[in-house]
Amino acid sequence: MAHHHEPSIMLLLLVITISLMSGKEVVASRHLLEEPTLPKVPELPKPELPTLPKVELPPLSHIPTLPEPTLPTLPKPELPTKPEMPTVPHFPALEKPELPPLPKLETPKLPELPPLPKPTLPTFPTLPKDIPFLSLSPPHSTTTP
Repeated sequence: MAHHHEPSIMLLLLVITISLMSGKEVVASRHLLEEPTLPKVPELPKPELPTLPKVELPPLSHIPTLPEPTLPTLPKPELPTKPEMPTVPHFPALEKPELPPLPKLETPKLPELPPLPKPTLPTFPTLPKDIPFLSLSPPHSTTTP
């Protein structure tokens, strides 16, 4: 419901657009689309960098070589010898004792319970259909004053 004016607005915009277009602009725009020629840019001369003078460095003085340092040899410490462990005497394997079988227990039979009586559901009292309901509004009159 809110967009019921849309087609008329689009028609109005179309009429305005077509009326503003003239033959010259259409031909010029077609000319641009058909022949995309770019204007020629003149080439600029490349600048030449001046040559820098070569710097002569003085000859390096002879650097004396240092002797490689040698690490002093450390005496290897003497460790005490490992004492031998006494041998464990061999004991014969023990026999597994056999257990006597367990006696079977008899489960006592459960006593039978008497069947339970089914409960009766309570009944709800019902109102008679002849009782009129009270209303808070005054009764309507059928006659007009």
